[in-house]
Amino acid sequence: MRYLILTLTFLLCITDLAAQKPVKVACVGNSITYGAGIINREKNCYPAQLQAYLGDNWEVRNFGVSGRTTLSKGDHPYIETDAYQQSLSYQPDIVLIKLGTNDTKPQNWKYKEDFLKDYQTLIDSYRALGSHPRVVLLTPVRCFLPEGSSINSQLIEKEVRPMLEELAWRNDLEIINMFNIFGDDWKSYLMPDKLHPSSIGAGVMAKKIYNFLTLNSSLQAKSIESVVPRDAQKFNFHGYQGYEFYDKGVLCKVVKPYIEAEGRPWVIRARFWNHEPQTDIDLLEQGFYITYCDVTDMYGSDKAVRRWDRFYKKMVKAGFNKKVVLEGMSRGGLIVYNWAAKNADKVACIYADAPVMDIKSWPMGKGGSTGSVNDTRKLLAAYGFKNEGEALAWKRNPLDYASVIAKAKIPVIHVVGDADAVVPVDENTAVFEQQMNKLNAPITVIHKPAVGHHPHSLNNPEMIVRFILTATGRNKNDCVHPVPGNEFRTTAGWVEGADWYGVAEEITETLQGKKLKLLLLGNSITQAWGGTRKAITNFKGKQAMDDAIGEGVWESAGISGDRTQHLLWRLQHGNYNVCRPENVVIAIGINNLGGTDTPEDTAEGIIAVANEARRQFPNSHIILLGPYPAGKEKQAALRIKCDRVHDILSTYPFHQLEYVNPTGWYVDDNETIREGLYGNDYIHMTSEGYKITAEKIATLIRK
Repeated sequence: MRYLILTLTFLLCITDLAAQKPVKVACVGNSITYGAGIINREKNCYPAQLQAYLGDNWEVRNFGVSGRTTLSKGDHPYIETDAYQQSLSYQPDIVLIKLGTNDTKPQNWKYKEDFLKDYQTLIDSYRALGSHPRVVLLTPVRCFLPEGSSINSQLIEKEVRPMLEELAWRNDLEIINMFNIFGDDWKSYLMPDKLHPSSIGAGVMAKKIYNFLTLNSSLQAKSIESVVPRDAQKFNFHGYQGYEFYDKGVLCKVVKPYIEAEGRPWVIRARFWNHEPQTDIDLLEQGFYITYCDVTDMYGSDKAVRRWDRFYKKMVKAGFNKKVVLEGMSRGGLIVYNWAAKNADKVACIYADAPVMDIKSWPMGKGGSTGSVNDTRKLLAAYGFKNEGEALAWKRNPLDYASVIAKAKIPVIHVVGDADAVVPVDENTAVFEQQMNKLNAPITVIHKPAVGHHPHSLNNPEMIVRFILTATGRNKNDCVHPVPGNEFRTTAGWVEGADWYGVAEEITETLQGKKLKLLLLGNSITQAWGGTRKAITNFKGKQAMDDAIGEGVWESAGISGDRTQHLLWRLQHGNYNVCRPENVVIAIGINNLGGTDTPEDTAEGIIAVANEARRQFPNSHIILLGPYPAGKEKQAALRIKCDRVHDILSTYPFHQLEYVNPTGWYVDDNETIREGLYGNDYIHMTSEGYKITAEKIATLIRK
C-alpha cells in the first residue's frame, strides 16, 4: 500500500512538472530571423521580442542564420547549417519557418524549379520529429531594395510568396502573411537598409506572430459539410482551403481558417473577390471565415438583398455566428448597406472601401463622377426602374439609412482615397459621415491623401483588422500587456549606440542609493525632465523642476516612445522603489493614441499602469496625470482622443491614488494650447511648458 502511495505521488509530481513545461518554439530562418543589423540583437530580434510577448510559459529559440537559402543548390543552404541540426535536436512544439528572401538572388533563383521540392523536404524533416510540432510558414516581409539589387523584391512578391501559399495549402499547414506588415511605403525606422527590419520592425513581426499563436481557440476549423456540397470545387486562397459551389444557381465561396475562432465569426464579402485580399487574409489568421455570395450586376437591389438573406440563413443554420461582418468595396457598398438596413440586428460591423453610397453619384454620374452609362442601364433593369427619373427619386440609397445604422449601433469603418474621381468622397462617404455625426453615432473614416478610387484597402490592413476585431469583441488590448520597448533611434534623445534596454537599465542604476522626493514616470515628455541620467541628451525641463522642488531630490524615469505596455513592463522589472520616492507622478498614453490604439484601450492601459504603480510603491503618494493634452485646438484629432481618455479616467474608482487631468494647465478659454508652451508638433513641451508643469506638480506634492 505504501509503495502504491509513493508511486502515485511520484506520478502526480511528474504530471505536475510536465504541465509546467513551456511550449517550445523554434524560429527557423535567415538574417531577418537572426536579427542582422539590430542593436542589442539578442534582446531585440523578433524571436526575443516574441518571447517577451508570450511570457514564461513559452520558450522561444532563435535558429536564424544570415544569408541562408531554402534551395539546396543555393549558395548557402539552410539545411547545411549547424543551426538546422540544432533546431531538429531541440524537438520543438512549434516551428516557425521564414525562408525565401535569399533564394531570389540570381545565382540561386536559377534553381527555382527546385524551390517547392526543397521547401517540402524542410517541412517534412520537422514533421518527422518525435515532438510532432505544429509547423507554421511565414511569408517573407516586403523588400524595399531598388530594382537591380541582388535580392529581388518582385520575385519575393510574385513568385516566392505564392509558392509558400501553395505549400501551406498542399500540406494543410498554417501560414502567416508577413509580406504586408510594413505596408508598401518604405519607412526607415522600420527597415533602415530596406531589407532588414530594425528592432521596431522586429517588434511588429513579433506582435503579429504572438497574435496568431495565441488565438482564443484550440480547435481546428469544424466541418462545414452542411454549407458546402460534396461536389464543391476546392481552391487555394492564399494558403487557406476554399470551396466554390452553386446554391440554387448562385455562385458561392467559403474559405475556412486553419484554426477557428470562438463563436465561429465570418465575413460576407461583396463583389470583387480576391481584390486587395490582405484584410481577408489577416482575418483568416484570426479565425474568421471569409464567404461570398454573388450579386453581380444587382447593385444592391431587393433581389440582391433576398439572395443574401438566403445565404445568411444557410450559414447561421450551419452554426456560424448570428452577427456577420459585412465587407464591401466600391459598388459593393450598395448591397452591404441595403442588406444591413433590413437586417440591422444581424450585423457585427461594416467595412466599406471607397463605397458607393448614392446611385445618383455612381453609376448615374449626376455629380462630380463621370459615372457609367452601361452600369446605369444595368442598374435600372436590376431595380425595375422605368426611367432615370424614378432612379433619381429613389429614397433607399445607403445614404438614406444612416439613422437605421446609427440606431442599431453598428460599428462602421470606411477607407477612402481623397482624390477618388469615380466615387467622389464628398458625394458619398463624407455625406454619410456628416449624417452619422449629427446622430452622435461613431464612424471611423481612414483617408488616403492623393489616392484615387484604386488601390482599395490599406496595404497593411492592421487598422481595418483591429477595428473588426474590436467590433466583434475579439481584439487583444496591447495596452495592458507588459512588454519591453524596442526604440533604437538617436532622435529619441539618447546617446549614440543606446537602445531601449540600455536606457531602461540606466534608469535603474540612476535610482540606486537615492531617497527621492519625486519620481516621474512616462515617455519622451517625462524623459526630457532630465534629472541626473547619463544615457539621454535632452534636459529641457531640468532647470524648471530644480527651481520648483529643489536640485537632486527628484529623477525622471521616462523613456522616449514608451506606451503603457512598456511602462508596465518597466514597473514590474525595474525595481524603481529602491529610491523610496515620497511622490510618484505618472504621465503616459500619448504614444498609444498616436498609434493605432483606441482611447478606450489606452485608458485601460493607463489604469493598469496606475494599479501596478500602487503595488510597486505602497508607501508613496501617487499622482496620475494620464496623457498631457496634444493637438493645438480642441477639435484636433489627437486632442479628441486625449479628452476621451480623461473622460474615462475621471470616472474610474482609483484606490489610494490621486488622479488629475492636466489639460487646464495649458489651454485658454477656447481650449486652445496657449502660445509658447508646446513645440510645433503640439505634443512635446517647450521650456516654458515645463516650467508651468513643474510648478503645478510642486503644488500637488506639497498638498
